[in-house]
Amino acid sequence: MISNQKIARISGLLYLVVVLTGIFSLAYVPKVLFDWNNAALTFKNIISSELLFRLSIMSSVICYTAFLFLPVFLYKLLRQVDAFYAKLMVLLALVSVPISFANLQNKLAVLSLLNLQDSQKQYSITELQSKVMFYLNQYDNGILVSMLFWGLWLLPFGYLVYKSGFLPKFLGILLMFGCFGYLINFTGNIVIKNYSAIGISKFVSLPASLGEIGICLWLLTVGIKSKQKNYG
Repeated sequence: MISNQKIARISGLLYLVVVLTGIFSLAYVPKVLFDWNNAALTFKNIISSELLFRLSIMSSVICYTAFLFLPVFLYKLLRQVDAFYAKLMVLLALVSVPISFANLQNKLAVLSLLNLQDSQKQYSITELQSKVMFYLNQYDNGILVSMLFWGLWLLPFGYLVYKSGFLPKFLGILLMFGCFGYLINFTGNIVIKNYSAIGISKFVSLPASLGEIGICLWLLTVGIKSKQKNYG
């Protein structure tokens, strides 16, 4: 028998792993290494910081593995609120995991091109740079597909948090708004050319960031407000 308080803390710890590894692999490393408008510079950066690039792949593996377990523990905590929405939350979250893992193949393909001595037998340096950018763009497109489900699962999750009575309602509201922020960014990137240049993506993604970091820290430090029944 595991108490709901302990389940909440485990969920918070898993969420913290997801947040930290996600920030490293999806935000920090691309900012340091990638210039989407300069294939030569990107290639040079990856060559000179190959370990950082490899760590970003490992970080993603840890992130997606933690995200595989996170909705399962959240289901155990929130199923008492509404079993249907708890199952929907798990389904929408878990769909993204195989997509995300499969997408890492594009980064692994970049690694296979980094051995210049072998690769240059077939490709010129310019061709290598173009191929690296191709795989990085394919990886970025894969992240976009995963983003759809990273957003969708927040709607039932936020609803369950809001209705729970033992987690802060304002965090549930932020999570539900965060779902629509993800969907707006997904749609914008698909429909609008150079959507990122418009500059609204950071603003619409703010509720999700605040909601997810907020619920992560709440679960990890506070747990649940009132004593709940234990579930095995």
